[in-house]
Amino acid sequence: MTAPRQIRLLIVGPPGAGKGTQAERIIARYGVPWISTGDIFRANIKAGTPLGQRVSQLIEAGKLVPDELTNEIVEDRLRRDDVADGFLLDGYPRTLDQVHALDRVLEADARALDAVVLLEADTDVVVERLLKRAEIEGRVDDTEAVIRHRQEVYAEQTKPLVELFETRGILVAVDGLGTVDEVSERIFTALEQKLGA
Repeated sequence: MTAPRQIRLLIVGPPGAGKGTQAERIIARYGVPWISTGDIFRANIKAGTPLGQRVSQLIEAGKLVPDELTNEIVEDRLRRDDVADGFLLDGYPRTLDQVHALDRVLEADARALDAVVLLEADTDVVVERLLKRAEIEGRVDDTEAVIRHRQEVYAEQTKPLVELFETRGILVAVDGLGTVDEVSERIFTALEQKLGA
């Protein structure tokens, strides 16, 4: 099913809240591309592109990819033809500077984000979920302390963004706990109420 209109979305939520699963359902419903900065980085690294080499060097040196480079990558992606009818951003923006950079890119084409889907989830439940996943996938480094730290970093980093999107009236907060179908239904109902989408 394709969207009856253009729809530009961002999905955010703590690690383990099920963003990837719900993102797949959102793009299937609205027929828009899923733009994950993590996937773009990985694809470029795997292909050995100049961008991939830059990102790889930063990661190997234990450094974060700077906003300027991330902004450049997202801007390039948002200029492609397949996003004319919309997109779902995942993993970007992560900072207020990145939000403002995204605003500039979209404003240049007289566009803006339509809605930001915030998957809310109780920390203890998410930690338990991630510990089970770590056990199944053999991720020995994913201890409870590490997972809880990631949750704290996420909360700290996204709080100003969530507040900004709420001020703009585009935040759609959804309970991210329950079955995959239940969460999807909540997302689509909330988007219909917000956008008529």
